[in-house]
This record gives sequence, structure tokens and C-alpha cells, in this order.
Amino acid sequence: MVSLKYLQQVTVGQVEQNQSVKLVKYNNNWPSIFQTEKEKIQQALGSTALKIEHIGSTAVTGLMSKPIIDILLVVPHPSAEASYALQLQQAGYILRIREPEFQEHRIFLGIDPAVHLHVYGPDSQEAKDLILFRDWLRKNDTDRLKYQELKQKLATRRWPTVQDYADAKGPLIYKIKQRAINNCKKD
Repeated sequence: MVSLKYLQQVTVGQVEQNQSVKLVKYNNNWPSIFQTEKEKIQQALGSTALKIEHIGSTAVTGLMSKPIIDILLVVPHPSAEASYALQLQQAGYILRIREPEFQEHRIFLGIDPAVHLHVYGPDSQEAKDLILFRDWLRKNDTDRLKYQELKQKLATRRWPTVQDYADAKGPLIYKIKQRAINNCKKD
């Protein structure tokens, strides 16, 4: 669980509090919105963008989601913001989170369309886990349904922060990732 104090330390600007979560049905336009954003990021960063992936619930066909496109961006050194941050800002993204002690994670926001751009380095286990989780939900109907049901249940509440909502999903996400890892070992 992430504390409010920690969020205040890593957030650029104010932490949004007393949040509700709005889920919507899967939108068939999400993959093309991602593709447009991917091209924009690639154009802004060139070879600095080592990998750009559509992640999160909007990357899983049929899964309800917050209408925010989650994107994974892998750069050589996330802590070397001078190599990419200004270019992303010029492309319309706003630096919102800087987590130097969590695999140098950064989050940039896109406003129109709504985007959460997660920046990690090439050795980041979290980046690998995000792709693993996405790929597993794409092919496992049972876990995708369990995840959606939990999200729907949690979305009926107000949360001190959206991070609290994310933390509440954590135990199920962990179990699903373990099943995905175990399944990969069998293959």
C-alpha cells in the first residue's frame, strides 16, 4: 500500500484526493488511439524509445476500463530525464510522477486523449510484469472476468486517491501474475 505521504513526495503538483473511478465498456477505438500516441512518442524520441507497448485494461479486448490509454515506454535510463522529458512535454505530455526508488518509474499524462505514459528502463521487472499481465488477460477468459468483476466492485466506492483503488486490486493482480508466470514455465 502506498501512503499519502509517499504520493506527495513523488507527485509533480498536487495529489488528487477523494476520487471516484469511472469504468466504461471496452472501446474498439482504443487500439487505434494507442497507435496514434505510439507514433507521436516515436517521432518525439526516435531511438531513445526502446519499446512502446499498449498496456493496462484498454489493451485487453472486452475488458471494462477507465477510459485512459496506458502506455509503457522503455528508455535507456529513466533517471536521465534530459534525454526524453522535454521531447515528451513538447509532444503534449506532462510529467506527473517521479519514483526514483521504484525502478526509476516516471508517469507522464496526456490530456486529449487521456493517457498514462509509464516510463521504465530496459531492465525493469515491472515493465516485464505489465506486459505479462496484459498478455495473460488477453488469453485467459477466467482471470479477465475475475479482474473485471473486482474492478466493477471497487469502482462503486470513493477512494482517498486513485492509487488506493489500484492498491485494492493488488492482491488479485499478484495471483493472476503468478498463474501467468507458472503457465510460462510450463511452455
